[in-house]
This record gives sequence, structure tokens and C-alpha cells, in this order.
Amino acid sequence: MDEPAQSRPGIAVPTNPASDDALHMARAVRLAALGRGTTSPNPVVGCVIVDASGAHAGEGFHAYAGGPHAEVVALSEAGERARGGTAYVTLEPCAHTGRTGPCAEALLKAGIARVVIAVPDPNPQAAGGAGQLRAHGVGVEVGVLAEEAERGNAEWLTYMRKGRPHVTWKFAATLDGRSAAEDGTSQWITSPEARADVHRLRAESDAIIAGIGTVLADNPRLTARPAPSSPTQPHLTASGPTDPGPAQSGAAQAGPASDGSAATGLGSRPGASRLASRGLGPAGGAGREPYRQPLRVVVDTEARTPAHAGVLSAEAPTLVAVADDAETDLRIPVLRLPRSAHGGLDLHALLAELARLEVVSVFLEGGATLAGSFMREGLVDRVIAYLAPALLGSGSAALGQAGVRTIADTHRLVFEEVTPIGTDLRIIARPATEEH
Repeated sequence: MDEPAQSRPGIAVPTNPASDDALHMARAVRLAALGRGTTSPNPVVGCVIVDASGAHAGEGFHAYAGGPHAEVVALSEAGERARGGTAYVTLEPCAHTGRTGPCAEALLKAGIARVVIAVPDPNPQAAGGAGQLRAHGVGVEVGVLAEEAERGNAEWLTYMRKGRPHVTWKFAATLDGRSAAEDGTSQWITSPEARADVHRLRAESDAIIAGIGTVLADNPRLTARPAPSSPTQPHLTASGPTDPGPAQSGAAQAGPASDGSAATGLGSRPGASRLASRGLGPAGGAGREPYRQPLRVVVDTEARTPAHAGVLSAEAPTLVAVADDAETDLRIPVLRLPRSAHGGLDLHALLAELARLEVVSVFLEGGATLAGSFMREGLVDRVIAYLAPALLGSGSAALGQAGVRTIADTHRLVFEEVTPIGTDLRIIARPATEEH
């Protein structure tokens, strides 16, 4: 705990340590982002503590599920300097005892005089921390930099508020919107840098969804293979535990699955016990990557997934979703779902089942038809497009039939970020009607 805050990578140190709420909360939001990809099914949370004079005293972030919460890490660093000070937290401190104790109580015991909260906790089991603090005479302010904190915690907040995983649809296309040439070839439209970025985003997700068309045409593995320096690997500094913890090391071994397939090490997969009950679990053991592999989900209405498909490799867990009346002899976990009115699978039922498995975030890579179905059902929360400086003029479009018959039905988006990546452009957008 002796590393100075000024040396921590990726965190800008305020030049003026005065009690500027927006300044300190902005720092807490940046801290929270360091936990992306390792906290599920918990939220990402950052905390900054200033002492009674307004000077920086401690900080922390929630690094992995089951590990100490951001407030506890920050209080540990602040020590006695926390007494009479202010805590800046991106999410309302919890008021319940789960795998760790209630953070509201920890703040009270430390003698914190004021707590500034960005976003109230929508989880009824954990909410109430603000009220508990107020009841004990602590000053509480809610809503500082709420939009920024919500954006950084969008996956978990969607999971809590809508009862389903947050869905990010990713696609790669030419400037004229083509995802493949006339002969079906698509490797590679985008640059190596863009493809590496996709692997980074995969590793941050709980599940990757693809359609059977993509599986049959491209035979993808759908695994996360980020570079060793990938930001998805935990940035555990002096404000967090140096032990990689259960999210990065160690894997509980499960027995054979009920369908005869072998379940492997579960590690800290979201909903590990629920996944285990279905015979699901990522690859584990010696040489395991320092990040967990997302669950692979194949949307396969008629159960056409071949037994030799790359998506069925032992590298990561796989769940094949089929129609409840489809016949299959696949010896892997199969999820039976009702058909939708459009003939495919009921995507709402699919996401509800994934939510029961504590899958918080989904990375949709399923091709034009499946993407169109998700868009038509209003189930896309974020769009990430990689646009290559190339033109095809013909070939497959990136998006299939999405329920748009007239311009008035257009799915309008709001740009959140436009970033050059290699020779390409990455655009991140969200539906314009999304509520915050």
C-alpha cells in the first residue's frame, strides 16, 4: 500500500485537491473503469476519499467479484485521515451483507462526514445505503456526474433495471455498409488493430452470441484472445489487492455434466453455480489465460450446429439455443426456447434465461439476420461499428431486416465516441430512445 497515487497508471491526479465534487467524482469514475471485465455479476465501482481539509486521502475500485468493494479499499488507504472527510462513490454504498460486509456501515465506522454518490443503487437487495448514512447524521448528495457514471456501468444497470443482459451489437463493414463481398468472403475487412480491439471487448463480456448462419459460414471459435498488454487484464495497483484473486486465478472443478459432456473449471464465471448446474464452465487448469472466457451462445433454431464446429471447442463454455420442438443429438448443453412470431427463437426468452445464469453483458456478433432480429425487438443497447476505408458496391449488408418499412421507423442512434483504430474508424453509439 506504499505506492503513491501519482504513479498509478491511467489515473490523472487532480492538481487542485480542493473539495470540488465534480473533480473528485470524475476521478472515481475513471477508477471504476479499471474493474471492467472482472467484476461480473457485480457492478464496477470507484471511490475517492478526501480528508476534512479537502486533500486526497485514499482511493480504490472494485477489482473482482467477491473481493473488497471500492469503499473498503479506499478507506483502508485513507486510514485515520478518513475521519471527518468526504467519500465520492460512483454507486450508492450497499447496505446489505453479501460476500462482503455493508459499505455504508464501513463508512460510518470510519467516521466519514459526507458522502457524494453519482448513481443510486437500483438493486433492491443492496439499496438503502444513502438512507442509512443520513439516519446517522452523514451528509449525502446524490447525482453528481450521474450520466458519466451510468455510462461506465451501463451493463450492470441494464441488467438490474430491465432484468436482462445488456446487449452490445458489434459489426465490421466497409464505408458503404458491406460486411462481406459478393462471393461471401469477409476476412479481413478491418485492420489487425481493429480485430485486436474486438478481442479486448469480447474478454470484457460475459457472453458472446452468434447465429447458426455465422457458425456454418465462418466456423468461428468465438473466444477472447486479447494481447498480453490488453486493458481487459486487471489493473491491480496499490489501491487494490495484489493477489489476482478468484477472477484471475484458481478454478473450482466441476464434475461431469448431466448430458455427458465434461464440465471444466468454473473460475469466477458469472453465475458459476448456475452454469455448473447446466454443465457449463470455461477451460481451466495449467496455462489458463489471466482472464476468463465468455460463455459462447449459438442461436440455432433448427439445431443445425455440427458436432465439429469450432464454437464447440473446449476453450470456453458453449450453450446452443434451439427451438423447443427441434430434434438434436448434440452432446453439449442445449437451451430449448419457444419460437417467435417471426419464426426464429424468442430472443426475450433467450435473454431472460441468460439473466438467470447471471450473464450481465452480451456481445452480439451474430451476422445480419440475427442482428436485425435483435434490433427489431428493441434489444440492442449499444452499437459498436468498425468501418474500414474500403468500398465493395455489392455483397452482404451489415444489418438484415430490422422491422423498418418506412423512414419514420428508422432506428435512430446517438454517437458516444468516434475513434480511429489502425486504418479504421470505431464508432460507438446507443439507441436515441434509451432511457437514462
